[in-house]
Amino acid sequence: MSKSLPLVGIACDVIANGLHQFHGTGEKYINAVAHGANAIPMLLPAFGNGTDITDLNTLYTVEDLVSQFDGLFLTGSPSNIQPHHFMGPAHEEGTLEDPQRDSLTLQLINECMRQGVPILAVCRGFQELNVAFGGTLHAKIHEIEGYHDHREDKTKDRDGQYGPVHSVSVTEGGRLHELTGETTWQVNSLHSQGINELAESLVVEAVADDGLVEAVSLATGYGGQDNWIMGVQWHPEWQFESNKVSTAVFQEFGRQIRNGMSARGR
Repeated sequence: MSKSLPLVGIACDVIANGLHQFHGTGEKYINAVAHGANAIPMLLPAFGNGTDITDLNTLYTVEDLVSQFDGLFLTGSPSNIQPHHFMGPAHEEGTLEDPQRDSLTLQLINECMRQGVPILAVCRGFQELNVAFGGTLHAKIHEIEGYHDHREDKTKDRDGQYGPVHSVSVTEGGRLHELTGETTWQVNSLHSQGINELAESLVVEAVADDGLVEAVSLATGYGGQDNWIMGVQWHPEWQFESNKVSTAVFQEFGRQIRNGMSARGR
């Protein structure tokens, strides 16, 4: 008997609140999964040893976890991926990291690949895709000659920070192009890390006007599989219902989840 709505796992951040650590995610991500992909959001607590937790991987495995949901959504976050995961130099003192999230997401990506579970990834999640598949990151795009400053303007309110700030050029004939019919559009930008070397399993779907990779998908047939995996550097979840491209991305995510469920007999 099939489920009425699919379950989408959302990887949690570890968030400090006073003296305590909480596992959670932004409401805008939950809303976009529920109403954009028409799915039930399921928050996934982070693996790894923390202040109040012993590694959850001692209780259940990532394989067990992935078997329970039908799609994976990797969100943005204020934290940056620890650079030892891609053989990069250590972060400067004061850089926000989340090793527990790293412990979860990098394993989840590869297990979803193995089990044929669709993935949509944004911002930090987009970077996690590249790292999990063997790519590398720049720590500070704004310090590299030729690139723009892709960080948000923290003097603005939230609407201002998530407003469009630069264009992207879409790869003709790629999945984003086929999905939207568009070759360019304006996106928001709220990140300091960005793709340096692209993982060989990923193909470029869009680039910023300064040449930075802004969207990727899994190469067709890579590893003998044809999983639907897509990542974007911007934040399509923000007011997705009022943006044609964002609406199309989340609707396609929902469609691919349901296709995957049928293929796996769920």
